[in-house]
Amino acid sequence: MRLRVLSTAVVAVGLYVDGSLTRLPESHAPTASSRVQPNDNRTPAGSLSHDTLRLQLVVQMAEWRPESDSGPMIEVAAFAEEGKSPQIPAPLIRVPQGTIIVATVRNALADSAIHVTGLDSHPTSRRDSLFLRPGETKAVHFSAGSPGTYLYRAVIGKHSPLVPPENIMAVHERETAGGAFVVDPPGGSPSDRVFVINIWGVPRKDSSYSNALAINGRSWPWTERLDAVVGDTLHWRVVNASNRNHPMHLHGAYFRVDAKGDAFGDTLLAATARRLGVTEWMFAQQTMDISWSPVRAGRWIMHCHIAFHVTPTNSRLEPVPEFGHHDGGASMPEHMAGLVLGINATRKAGSAEVARGTPRVMDLFVQAGPRRGRATQTMSFIVQRGDIAPAPDSISIPGTPLILTRNEPTDVRVHNRLSEATSVHWHGLELESFSDGTAGWGGIGSAMAPSVAPGAVFQARLSMPRAGTFIYHTHMRDVVQLTSGLYGPIVVLEPGRTFDARTDHLEVVGWDGLEGNLLFNGDSVTSPAIEMGAGEAHRLRFVNIGAAGPAIISLSRDTIVAEWRALAKDGADLPAEQARVRKARLFIVAGETYDFEFTPPQAGEYRLWAPTTRDPKGPRWSRRIIVH
Repeated sequence: MRLRVLSTAVVAVGLYVDGSLTRLPESHAPTASSRVQPNDNRTPAGSLSHDTLRLQLVVQMAEWRPESDSGPMIEVAAFAEEGKSPQIPAPLIRVPQGTIIVATVRNALADSAIHVTGLDSHPTSRRDSLFLRPGETKAVHFSAGSPGTYLYRAVIGKHSPLVPPENIMAVHERETAGGAFVVDPPGGSPSDRVFVINIWGVPRKDSSYSNALAINGRSWPWTERLDAVVGDTLHWRVVNASNRNHPMHLHGAYFRVDAKGDAFGDTLLAATARRLGVTEWMFAQQTMDISWSPVRAGRWIMHCHIAFHVTPTNSRLEPVPEFGHHDGGASMPEHMAGLVLGINATRKAGSAEVARGTPRVMDLFVQAGPRRGRATQTMSFIVQRGDIAPAPDSISIPGTPLILTRNEPTDVRVHNRLSEATSVHWHGLELESFSDGTAGWGGIGSAMAPSVAPGAVFQARLSMPRAGTFIYHTHMRDVVQLTSGLYGPIVVLEPGRTFDARTDHLEVVGWDGLEGNLLFNGDSVTSPAIEMGAGEAHRLRFVNIGAAGPAIISLSRDTIVAEWRALAKDGADLPAEQARVRKARLFIVAGETYDFEFTPPQAGEYRLWAPTTRDPKGPRWSRRIIVH
């Protein structure tokens, strides 16, 4: 299929051929009827009469502007209802349980067959609902099935439904023909919103990648702005119609995970199994239902925590340099892009913010030091101890652990000693929006959170309503600054408790440079041994703040995997059903924290270990645990 790109910067129409832009005749200019309309998933498709939905769908080539109505244009395959404009995401199919769906699908692509998945009664074990050759039309007739959040999609031609991570830069991604399929229970569902992730991508000759990453058909900062009221409960259905995995992260509040599903089935979690989190891993073509309430008034965001999916260098069709080398007056379009939603939360009439007591004050220095490891530069967070500021080139990776106390107001003065702007996000803390670290967006009313310019000081006002394990990290030039070392752990303790490093252990995962090489506690090989007593309980706090992807960590004795008790995720205590003893294996993705309790049953030597490369047979990081 031809792939066209049009930009407002040129008059002629452009065509991507192996990543190079060439010119096409003016006769190939777009027509209004073939232009994609962003789909906000508020209006169901088709005609519902009594217990039957009649629906006519077509997959066709269309011209999509994911960034703005006047932004770059690409030609993509998209679903439409017959006689209507094509939509990304695909037209919303939403019906009550018991509905019979009578649908046709027409393949209007001239040169590609399509496999259609998800048009079936749910749950289903059938991977393909339909196969259509170019020009072919087929009909389907089925019952909608069980209530849940599902997806349907068309796989175009030979494009694989799953792209191996190691091949992501060598393939064309065609994930624009996918949308939500919702079946409501008898009596209906609570008021909710549906958000669908779609991706289009093509490699360029310079080895970079041109991306369109969209939520409901738009890329930040052109995604929808959402309004919310503090204390009200919001119900969201999130559909990953792409072939990539996404850890979705919410600022300023926790959400509850109510259900997880995909194109073929959905699982409504029992009330006792619904856990809280601020980051949730979504596999390719997975769905989830979440519920949450804004805690504080202000502007917040929900975004993918893969740094490459939210930065302008990596998440735009025409990449722009990441912001950072000027005075710090950045707006959000300058330093975020892609998979981001903006939320504006307001207080109910007559309500007010809770009064804040006298704060504890800390000084945090952001600085650069001698280059180390594989990163092109080395940056670090250092907390001042006593009255003397740290040496300007002193480095600690990860940054100094912040040990805080629940409900103790704390102000952190952020001193930027870098030659570029930065910001600090207090990941998981339910604090005020102005201090959240989303420069150019956070704040309330006319108060807009700034980035921290070189030589400037910004005072962040922290609030910690719960004890747990959290993260602080840069939220500016995310890929470069994060992989250079700007991250660290936060431990919030109950009042009256002190941090005992003998029984409380932090294991922090980050990236050493841009190639995905993992660091554990700042090292890629080993960390100092831990000594424990048999029968003595120790708390293991795990943090993954790499730029992307998971880390897999195990605790074993010889070749036998040990056991530990799960305690918390993202700083929130797990429900009793999940806070149980389990095998000591952990799959932790970017933006997550986990807490476990390990009580060694007998003396001996254990090993905490993980692969440090994407090759599971490659070099391994390890940490000895010597039990007396």
